[in-house]
Amino acid sequence: MNTHIALKQLEELKKIGGKPMRLAAEEWDAEWKTLIAIILSARTRDETTIEVCKKLFARYETADALTRARAEEVSDIIRTVNFYKNKTRNIIACARTLSDEYAGAPPHDMAQLVALPGVGRKTANVFLAEYGAPAIGVDTHVSYISQKLGWTPHKDPAKIEKDLEHLFPQKHWRVLNQTLVRFGKSHTSRKEKDAILEEIRNIL
Repeated sequence: MNTHIALKQLEELKKIGGKPMRLAAEEWDAEWKTLIAIILSARTRDETTIEVCKKLFARYETADALTRARAEEVSDIIRTVNFYKNKTRNIIACARTLSDEYAGAPPHDMAQLVALPGVGRKTANVFLAEYGAPAIGVDTHVSYISQKLGWTPHKDPAKIEKDLEHLFPQKHWRVLNQTLVRFGKSHTSRKEKDAILEEIRNIL
């Protein structure tokens, strides 16, 4: 695989793209809300996460307010997201660290972000990309599509991230997750998805 072909394939994915949709990381009016939404979106549909977050942020309007929340109340609000008990602990602890150490605003530094409760590298990358940084969040959609198109032979997210960084110019990094997620969510049939990806893979 070379960069020229990969860029043509990426453009084709954008064209085929998918239905207009809001992703969990998008359109929040504060950075801490964006980060919390991304944490909650792990293994959960964006549509579910967005509705849960609307209720959560209506109840707790600042990171500081969330630090004082009772776990039972938060759990009740976010119950429809997967692993809601663990996520309850993580988002309260994350909000506490943001409030105590960063005046409620998430840092824009990978090392500091992944030190926050509930924040792994994928979450950090999606957050950074949302605010304009060159970063690639590798989730299940990015992993699957990247392997199908021959962009990477790996299944390990860290290795996939490195392969994509080498393959694509830096200015394209931040749109990779958004583009591939929208494609993956719009084409839910595995058979249909694989057929489209096979056609795209044959682009020269």
